[in-house]
Amino acid sequence: MNSQIAIQIRRLNVRRGGRLVLPELSLDIGRGVVTGLLGPSGSGKTTLIRAIVGVQIVESGEVSVLGEPAGSEGLRRRIGYVTQSPSVYSDLTVRQNLEYFASILGAPSGRVQEAIDAVALGGHSNQLVRTLSGGERSRVSLASALLGHHDLLVLDEPTVGLDPVLRRDLWAMFRELAAGGTTLLVSSHVMDEADRTDDLVLLRDGRVVATGSPSELREETNTEDLEEAFLTLAEAS
Repeated sequence: MNSQIAIQIRRLNVRRGGRLVLPELSLDIGRGVVTGLLGPSGSGKTTLIRAIVGVQIVESGEVSVLGEPAGSEGLRRRIGYVTQSPSVYSDLTVRQNLEYFASILGAPSGRVQEAIDAVALGGHSNQLVRTLSGGERSRVSLASALLGHHDLLVLDEPTVGLDPVLRRDLWAMFRELAAGGTTLLVSSHVMDEADRTDDLVLLRDGRVVATGSPSELREETNTEDLEEAFLTLAEAS
C-alpha cells in the first residue's frame, strides 16, 4: 500500500436487505488531507464509511486502512469515528461523557475542556445529555472523537443541524487537524461544504462518480459552481 494513501478500497461489494448498495467500488483516499464524501441521501455514504471503519459486513472486496485490514484491532486507537446518530450516554452530563471517553483513550484531562470548547458547548458542560437538543447531542459525539490524537477521523455528516458560525469554525478545526497530519474523511450532502475540502469523492447510487480537488472538478466540467459540476458528472456517469 502506497505510504501516501490512508484508505485503499478495491472491488468492494456490500449488500443490504438483498440489494447491492456498493457494487465493485474502488477508491484511494490520501493521507493528511480533508476528503469530502459527497452525495445525496441514499447514495451509500454511510455504508461506505461503515466498511472503512470495519463495522459493516461486506460481500467481497478489500478495504485497507492505514496499512491494515479494516476493522483490525490495531486500528481501534488510531481511528476516531462519529456516526450520524449521537453515540453518547444520555444519563451523564456533557463533561461526564467526555471524561469517561478520555479515560478509555488515555487522553490527558486538559483535552476534555479543549473538546468542549471546540464544539461550543461550554455553557452546557454540566447539563445532562438527555436534556440537550439533537444538534447539541451530535456535538457531544463530535467532541468525544476529538479527545484522542487519531491518525484518521471519519465523520458522518458532523455538521447537520449546526448553525453557520459553528459549521465554519468546525471546518477550520478540521483543516488544522489535517495540517497536523491527521487524515479526515467527512461525509456531507451539503454542496457548500465541498469547497472546504482538499479532495472530493462524489458518490451516487453506490458508485464513485468522480474524485479530485474542487478546482479540478470545476475545470473538468468547465463550471465555477460545484453543484453544477456534480450534476454534470452524475449525468455523464
